[in-house]
Amino acid sequence: MSVSTAALASSVCAPLPVLGQDVTVPLVTGGEVTYAALDYAASAPALQRVWDDVAAYAPYYGSVHRGAGYLSQLSTDLFENSRRTVAEFLGCRADDQVVFTRSTTDSLNLLAAAIPANCQVFVYETEHHASLLPWRDAQVTYLNAPRTPGQAVETLERALADRDPYGPALVCVTGASNVTGELWPVRELAAAAHAHGARIVLDAAQLAPHHPVDIAELDVDWVAFSGHKLYAPFGSGVLAGRADWLQAAEPYLAGGGASRKVARRADGGVDVDWHTTAARHEAGSPNVIGVYSIASACKALTEAGFDNLVAREQELVSRVREGLAEVPEVQVLSLFGDDAPRVGVISFVVRGWNSSHFAAALSAEYGIGVRDGLFCAHPLVRTLLGSDPQDPGECGAPEAEPGERSLNAIRVSFGAGTPDEHIDRFLRAVTELVREGAQWKYRTEDGRCVPDRGEAAQV
Repeated sequence: MSVSTAALASSVCAPLPVLGQDVTVPLVTGGEVTYAALDYAASAPALQRVWDDVAAYAPYYGSVHRGAGYLSQLSTDLFENSRRTVAEFLGCRADDQVVFTRSTTDSLNLLAAAIPANCQVFVYETEHHASLLPWRDAQVTYLNAPRTPGQAVETLERALADRDPYGPALVCVTGASNVTGELWPVRELAAAAHAHGARIVLDAAQLAPHHPVDIAELDVDWVAFSGHKLYAPFGSGVLAGRADWLQAAEPYLAGGGASRKVARRADGGVDVDWHTTAARHEAGSPNVIGVYSIASACKALTEAGFDNLVAREQELVSRVREGLAEVPEVQVLSLFGDDAPRVGVISFVVRGWNSSHFAAALSAEYGIGVRDGLFCAHPLVRTLLGSDPQDPGECGAPEAEPGERSLNAIRVSFGAGTPDEHIDRFLRAVTELVREGAQWKYRTEDGRCVPDRGEAAQV
């Protein structure tokens, strides 16, 4: 990458302050280095702004919707204001509901439990398991991996044209792949779904942290995402969208908060009047801090200028792709091709290397954290690697020994908090490992590739 291009990346906007940016880690070769967190697609580091907001609120923590005391009232206001903040961040329509959950996985399982009887579900094999697997009680049609955005739309239109036109139907699709980072044609897929009388839910787990998501503009029926990918702590998520299916369904969890009135019957049974608001699916004491952290992250990204953050990330994407392209042994994985728009998620394999060995060396010798495995998207990664669906290999659990070819891949991912230096170090490390080899011996232990502490350094 040229100096001028690197300067442009830095001039768009500075990286946002995140927790852990000054953490140092030991290197197996000696010494310490500042940790380069390049696994944003799994969990992004929390924004410092989010952590500060949570710390300021923590002394005022109280149970929501159930207390007359000052702290309970304050917490209730904060909780419901957070709901409004998220709705605004997502461009929700006036009658949409924002339901707080534990994660994207929880959100999509909630929706799966709320779909009408005899609902037909259409989902691409390219989905993350969170959106591929929840539809166990529905009639599911799995669509083959498309090789262009246009083919994705055509595949969906053909499948919907063959369905029973009188029953309910739902399409589930990712906004940005957690494997390739490629953006999917969400607006066009929504139009195709609605033209055939189906609804659509958007898995925005990888899209929302990297790109604005507007429910009304995209014309999707629901959006699901996780707080821990949106620069907030673990344990909170969102399902936002149309209220009718959610209101008609039995509560996702039965318990306090979901019920408006409970009374014993003369026959000894119990009558329950459930809420019709989002509270219907938020039984139990909610994760107030998690909800507030999501709202804080939404505000922080908006105030930082999402357009600037997107522009800077695109410069980093270009730097990584150009740097990897200079190493012939590296094969970047892609569905839609080199020109497809994408977010800061890039997966690749290195010829002659076990992916887990390579990732272990990046960590142990350079202090760089990436991901190796099948990324909880087994069918997609196997398709991209050209392997048989029955071939061995698990998400994050390699079966090959160091130095052997594996059926897994390596994923580097980054975002609003990534410094330029982390990208530079990563590209230098890839080049050095490929050209010079690892400096240390590695072995497999409990399913992970780790440095062999009993071996001398290898040059």
